[in-house]
Amino acid sequence: MSAPRGLLTAVVIADPDVASATAARLGRLMDPSGNARVTLGGVALDRLMVDEVRRRILVVDRDPQLLVGSLRDAVDTPSARPDAADPRPSVDEAIAAASGADIVAGLGHGLDSQVSERGRSLSGGQRQRIALAAALRADPDVLVLDEPTSAVDAHTEAIIGERLGALRSGRTTVIFTTSPLLLARADRVAFLDNGTVATGTHTQLMATNARYRLVVTRGGE
Repeated sequence: MSAPRGLLTAVVIADPDVASATAARLGRLMDPSGNARVTLGGVALDRLMVDEVRRRILVVDRDPQLLVGSLRDAVDTPSARPDAADPRPSVDEAIAAASGADIVAGLGHGLDSQVSERGRSLSGGQRQRIALAAALRADPDVLVLDEPTSAVDAHTEAIIGERLGALRSGRTTVIFTTSPLLLARADRVAFLDNGTVATGTHTQLMATNARYRLVVTRGGE
C-alpha cells in the first residue's frame, strides 16, 4: 500500500483493531510486524531519527485524550512544520474544518474554557473534533487519522469530510475509516483484506469489489 504525496488516501480494513495497529505503524508508534516495511519518501522509518518521524508524521487515534488546560491550548499546538514557508491554518480555520465551532460556542468562556483531565468534560465526538482541529493546526507533512469521525453524527461527518480535504489540499493525509461519507471525499482508497490490496476511488471499489461493499456497508450502519 502507498499513500501518494499531496493526496488524501483512505484506508479500509474490516477489523478496527488491525486498522489502529496499522495506523500506529505508519507513525512508528509500533514496529512493523513480519516482513512489513514502512517508508517515507523511500526511506525506511527505522532509519530515521524518532524526532524526525514525529515531526513529519502525526498520528491521531480514534479515542484521543486531551490534556488539562484551555480549549485554546488544546487546539493551538506547536507547528509540526517549523520551517514551512506557507502559514499554518489558524486556530479558527482548524476548528471550522473539524466542525467544532459549536463546541466553542457552547462552552462558557469560548476558547478560554477549561478542559478537564483527558477531556472528560467533553463527549467522545467533541474530543475527536478538538483533536482533529489540533492536528490540522499542527499542519504536519503527513497526517494519519484513525477513524476520526466514529463518534460524530452523519451530518457533522459530512461537513468534516468536505472541509478536511480542502484544508489539507496539497498535504499528504491518510484516513483509516469505513465511513462512506469520508471515503467518497478521498482522492484514493486502499482496501486491505487478508493480505490483498485493492485500490481505486470509493465509487470504483463499490462497483467492482463485493467484499469492499460489505465492509463499507456494515461500517456505515
